[in-house]
Amino acid sequence: MKYNSTIFILLFWMSFVSNAQFVQRHGKLSVQGTQLIDQNKNPVVLRGMSFGWHSMWPRFYSEKTVHWLKKDFNCNVVRAAMGIELGEFSYLKNPQFSKEKIEAVVNGAIQSDIYVIIDWHSHNVNLKEAKEFFAEISKKYATYPNIIYEVFNEPDYETWNEVKSYAEEIIRIIRQNDPDNIILVGCPHWDQDINLPASDPILGYNNIMYTMHFYAATHGKELRDRTDEAIKSGLPIFISESAGMEATGDGPLNYQSWQEYIDWMENHKLSWITWSVSDKDETCSILNKSANSEGKWKDKDLKESGIKIREYLRKYNKE
Repeated sequence: MKYNSTIFILLFWMSFVSNAQFVQRHGKLSVQGTQLIDQNKNPVVLRGMSFGWHSMWPRFYSEKTVHWLKKDFNCNVVRAAMGIELGEFSYLKNPQFSKEKIEAVVNGAIQSDIYVIIDWHSHNVNLKEAKEFFAEISKKYATYPNIIYEVFNEPDYETWNEVKSYAEEIIRIIRQNDPDNIILVGCPHWDQDINLPASDPILGYNNIMYTMHFYAATHGKELRDRTDEAIKSGLPIFISESAGMEATGDGPLNYQSWQEYIDWMENHKLSWITWSVSDKDETCSILNKSANSEGKWKDKDLKESGIKIREYLRKYNKE
């Protein structure tokens, strides 16, 4: 009996250590063909949560919240969504506050040994400001394998030529400091028109991926088919924002459609992020107003979407 107990404790401890050392185990990520791979050249899938706009819900932007998302939700990646225009604390109005909030999440991810997406969360081209920000942030964090850069959250009415030209400028700035870490590039129509970069991708750089976003109650099989065609053409895809309700962020969860998307992503070994860690009165904000700013959430603090995404992340992030 004592022997069995010892084995149980050992296995539990090995599991804990494994979960605690995700980046240490997988290291610097890269792209091989269309697949995200780790330092050992093995396919890796990142699954986690996006914070809401930092400028609207700054209270959740802390190291402790990141730690809780890893511990309780089993996240192996988080996304820090820096609001560029929206709200009184936006980057354009208060860049210092904005950088402090983003870096709190980045530092929390480094401490928790998970990956982190630094997301320029805008629907518009702000080239000058973006170049300044990514020059500074890439210089500061270039040596950390945890870092992923998302240079344009969701272009809306810009053409692919405009988005591509902007992205190439930002990629050039980042690569001057950070030659290797993954860079994510958005596409027109709120990351729906993934066929456009598929037919005219950015050339001359390694470790570039392209983002597709879905909301399962609005977007159906047509978007998956379009993304399948992009992958077949050789385009590496990263699902940097998604959820189970309507594209407005509201309305009921469509469990069947959401599961279809989850199954599809898992079959393709696509990394995926769910929106969002916030407490707005809407379906996609996973928290109620009662939620502590630093995690330690009880079930009563989670909305239906929060309960479900925690279930998904615990199920699929088995490492």
